[in-house]
Amino acid sequence: MSELPDNLTPVRANHAFDEARLADYMKAHVDGYRGPARLLQFEGGQSNPTFHITDGGGRMYVLRKKPPGKLLPSAHQVDREYRVIKALSDHTDVPVPKPYALCQDDGVIGTAFYIMEFTPGRVLADPRMPDVSPADRAKIFDSMNDVLARIHNVDYRAVGLGDFGREGQYIQRQISRWSSQYDLARTEHIEAMEQLKQWLPANIPPGDETRINHGDYRLGNTIVHPTEPRIVAVLDWELSTLGHPLADLGYNCMMYHFGEGFGASGGYAGLDLKAFGIPTEPEYLAAYARRTGRKEVPSFDFYLAFSLFRLAAIVQGVYKRGLDGNASSETATKYGNRAKALADMAWSMVEKRA
Repeated sequence: MSELPDNLTPVRANHAFDEARLADYMKAHVDGYRGPARLLQFEGGQSNPTFHITDGGGRMYVLRKKPPGKLLPSAHQVDREYRVIKALSDHTDVPVPKPYALCQDDGVIGTAFYIMEFTPGRVLADPRMPDVSPADRAKIFDSMNDVLARIHNVDYRAVGLGDFGREGQYIQRQISRWSSQYDLARTEHIEAMEQLKQWLPANIPPGDETRINHGDYRLGNTIVHPTEPRIVAVLDWELSTLGHPLADLGYNCMMYHFGEGFGASGGYAGLDLKAFGIPTEPEYLAAYARRTGRKEVPSFDFYLAFSLFRLAAIVQGVYKRGLDGNASSETATKYGNRAKALADMAWSMVEKRA
């Protein structure tokens, strides 16, 4: 039996549900399930509460559910998350956990949820990977690049995801969506956010594309093999849709611009990347371009600024849910100043561009 992850806690009181009803559901819908033994909650995921299940035979599963309380429109769509994981699991070489069942009946545990396999490995929540050698950091980074390219190289129509989102104008729609989501969750005036809401839609680069977008693609949302420097599963598909691939790439590269002390653990700004073991941002972009059949990655500064704006809107929503008492992580209320820091960074990129 695999070792338990070290980021498990007892189920938090505001996320507790009827475990007997869950066991009955799993007996009926999950092949091989042998009754409950232990239910624990993952600390971390800010949006959809996530639980670890060990059955009576020692098999391990993961449950993802909607959070309790009043939710923002179009958020927490676990059915979409399940759908994309199932399509990728069944038809592609993109590494994802095997999905078992989706339950959209709120009567079982109170909200919609899905069950997938537990994939053993390392979740490297700290992007600086302090316990990893420079040589292995390089290989993990290359694997992260390769897996992102694999996601974007999938023929989404061929795997049954032709209606997973609207084709075209993804950036325009995302700017509009996250502007409105930000406005719904706003707790103070952030000047840079107001400026970005005006500048971004007026400066979208030419060259529209549609691919599967993960929406939150970063090292911390992957599982790295227990001992080998390669990614064995991509997690947290809640924000996935059909969209512009360079939006995913811009988001993935934000950590190059986060310095010491930014957010939970900082990023790579100011580091000697060669000694650290990871490629430079231009090298990373060139590898992605090669794997996706591009000559270059154009207008990348726009996609970076867009990604920072979008993340600022997301963390503002996390902060607001924390104030309202129904965020899925106890750390949510620490996000109060992060939206402003992200927006200021994005606006400074715009000003340098001018």
